[in-house]
Amino acid sequence: MNWALLFAVFLACSVEAVEALTIVLAVGFTRGWRVALRGAALAFVLLAALVGFLGIAIVDYVPLAILRTAVGLVLLIFGLQWLRKAILRATGVKAMHDEAAIFEREVTLMRGHRDAMADRQGFLIAFKGVVLEGLEVAVIVISLGSSAHALGQASIAAFAAIVVVAAFGVMLSRALTEVPENKLKMVVGVMLTSFGTFWMAEGIGLSWPGGTVFLVPLVLWFSFAALTIVLWGRRATVAQAR
Repeated sequence: MNWALLFAVFLACSVEAVEALTIVLAVGFTRGWRVALRGAALAFVLLAALVGFLGIAIVDYVPLAILRTAVGLVLLIFGLQWLRKAILRATGVKAMHDEAAIFEREVTLMRGHRDAMADRQGFLIAFKGVVLEGLEVAVIVISLGSSAHALGQASIAAFAAIVVVAAFGVMLSRALTEVPENKLKMVVGVMLTSFGTFWMAEGIGLSWPGGTVFLVPLVLWFSFAALTIVLWGRRATVAQAR
């Protein structure tokens, strides 16, 4: 069992699931749960088919070296983008991602449309919201799972993340606004960047001391770098405000 892989996939998918569930909840509260759940269910089936088809095809037909190089590049792009946004928010340069504000915006949008097309619009909003966030989940599952030849484990971790977030949202509803999403994105960004660096180097023929164990110092290094940038950025922001 690849626990590092499972943890990375679970965290990354949890972040995307929170964002998707925020939209579904907004549609459910305003247009009805049947409309919201139908849109979310159709999106989930589409994404599951995409992961199953592409994941198996990639594992069976793409050489491991090419796969790891390509996957490493994809993970680096994702990881660095998430790290960049998380760092900018942590330093105050960029506004925090506010799930409460997103929820209120979606609710206002839904309540503003009470004509005969309202149910169809609610369905489409729930469907598109889950698909857009789910596509990132699909890329993460296929990338991490296929590169480690553990697509099944990655899929299970993603499904577990979706179930946990959905259960949390159903039980506590608005408590999703209390999830420290920026901290989660910082952690996920560090892990994806570490995995991407590791597999891209292996794909081009380099070897790491100790094999996969070297992922630990990579994670520590990127964590230290991100924390250093955040502290420096906060000091610079405070200095400019004076």
